Amino acid sequence: MKIKYAVVFIFIVALVIIEKESNIISRVSDKMMHRQTSQQTTQSSLDYSNVTQSNPIVLNTLLSKVNSTEERYAAQSKEQEEEELQNGGRKNILLMAATRTGSSFLGEMFNQHGENMFYLFEPLWHVAQMANETYDSTLLQQGIYRDVLRGLFLCDFTPLEKFLSPPPRDHVASWLFRRYSSVALCEERVCSPVIKEDFERFHCTNRKCGPLNLTLASQSCLSKKYQLMKTVRVYHWETLRPLVEDPRLNIKIIQLVRDPRATFASRMAAFSPSQTWKSLKLNDEEARSVQGNCEHIRWLAELGLSQPHWLKRRYMLVRYEDVARNPMQKAEDMYKFTGIPFSPQAREWILRNTQTTRGAAADDVYSTQKNSTEQAEKWRYSIPFPLAQAVQQLCGPNMRFFGYKFVDDAKMLANKSVSLCEDTTFR
Repeated sequence: MKIKYAVVFIFIVALVIIEKESNIISRVSDKMMHRQTSQQTTQSSLDYSNVTQSNPIVLNTLLSKVNSTEERYAAQSKEQEEEELQNGGRKNILLMAATRTGSSFLGEMFNQHGENMFYLFEPLWHVAQMANETYDSTLLQQGIYRDVLRGLFLCDFTPLEKFLSPPPRDHVASWLFRRYSSVALCEERVCSPVIKEDFERFHCTNRKCGPLNLTLASQSCLSKKYQLMKTVRVYHWETLRPLVEDPRLNIKIIQLVRDPRATFASRMAAFSPSQTWKSLKLNDEEARSVQGNCEHIRWLAELGLSQPHWLKRRYMLVRYEDVARNPMQKAEDMYKFTGIPFSPQAREWILRNTQTTRGAAADDVYSTQKNSTEQAEKWRYSIPFPLAQAVQQLCGPNMRFFGYKFVDDAKMLANKSVSLCEDTTFR
């Protein structure tokens, strides 16, 4: 028995001695490794210093590699965050265009998506009415547009309320510009009760709605997976960049462009029908306006297509002529870009509304129901050649950039067998 206890005691003592020696060896090893690492680091620093001081090119090369690596990891991180937002978060789309370029038709392709789409038609219209009277600075106006857009993309109508006239009472607006153009704002749950036949100025056509309750509109917006706004009033990337970089918003931008000759002809028909083609030349003010619009449109597209890091995979350029000639294919392309499923309702609407050839809808300059192929070419047979030529001279860089062909005479302008739109792919 005593021998058994002696053996156990000796075994325990041996374990204690071994553990102590292991700790001592570990501490000594750590110190040696630390000393060796310090010496290597010091030597490396000295070597790096000697090399870079004697050869500045090496220093620049090393710094460039470091910066490149950091930028690459930052870009990868940013892309991962964007993908996560796109997969799991709400999707917001801004349709950016100029007046009379077909943006109403394009917006309607998304408006008809179904119950998960919240669409706003020109919400900045109200802001423009007041801003033009109050603020002289264009940049200040663009800053206001940015703040209102941010609020609306967050389903907050409060920033917009400041520009509604008359002012809303208890968040109930007496009217909203072209409310009837939004399927979501005409849903039954958004239609506030009608009191004493008090209809909104731009009331819905599918049901009788009272003044727009912006609280109900906000709730509807928050319940949707997707939101699209169209605007013809944003002219600077400085306005949009803070929105694109805001991680809460998850915005993608579609820029719509059109042949400037067609745009000019459409504006004349829509806004000055009694004076259409009265003069075969543009005055100085009209010429500056046409040229300025063309330049802004091209500048926006040039930067968008260059895909800076903050806009990567978030910008798409679309020509109206391509949509008009092949509406279903372009709609599929745009839906794919946005990451929104191309719904059967949207497909059906496109089929129904791109083949209208007669009746009031086909003649209405504001209608989205038109024969799209005919509409793309219609302007050619009404605009006088001298005016088309004047627009060509003012917007030459724009036309070349977007692939629009110049005409040399009136015969070529009206020749249906000659396409004025080159086959171009924008990437």
